[in-house]
Amino acid sequence: MSKGEQTRQHILGTALGMARERGLEGLTIGSLADGLAMSKSGVFAHFGSKEELQIAVLKEAAERFAEQVLRPALAQPRGVARVRAILQHWLAYSVASGLPGGCLFIAAAAEFDDKPGPVRDFLQQQQSQWRLSLLKAIQMAVDAGELPAETDPEQFGFELFALVLASHHDQRLLGETQALGRAQRGFERLLAYPPLHLSH
Repeated sequence: MSKGEQTRQHILGTALGMARERGLEGLTIGSLADGLAMSKSGVFAHFGSKEELQIAVLKEAAERFAEQVLRPALAQPRGVARVRAILQHWLAYSVASGLPGGCLFIAAAAEFDDKPGPVRDFLQQQQSQWRLSLLKAIQMAVDAGELPAETDPEQFGFELFALVLASHHDQRLLGETQALGRAQRGFERLLAYPPLHLSH
């Protein structure tokens, strides 16, 4: 890795921490330069605008998400074991109890859900790709015969997503110590009674 790439990664790591604490909208070239004790022009050389910086931070967060959630889960065999591993790693990532702000994607979704532009476009694309990866893992569990053939993967994925959001909300905002356990019990109930395709 070149010195320039090392500097960029250092800047991105600091920017990601600031975005977790302040939100993406609170992240600016100026505030980042102050946090790094760098000149604005030095940061600007790596990111030409606030939007470019925000998108770069989301890309970095997406890579870390894949490294901490998706790749470890893919080490599990196809089927329910992989879906369960996704949930366990996802819960740990979303809560991120040792990090200010928790999951950047949950916070960014609230910030940008009604703000058209490149940042929202990237966030929407990233989340759509993640949802497709999740649905693929669920479908593999169906194909392996570990979930009923008539299971509706989209509804299953929707409900799994809801468990993670509820866990994040209750643990981070309400300080609910049982949130993770509730999410895990909700998942086991979902396995026992998977949502089925509605007949037309």
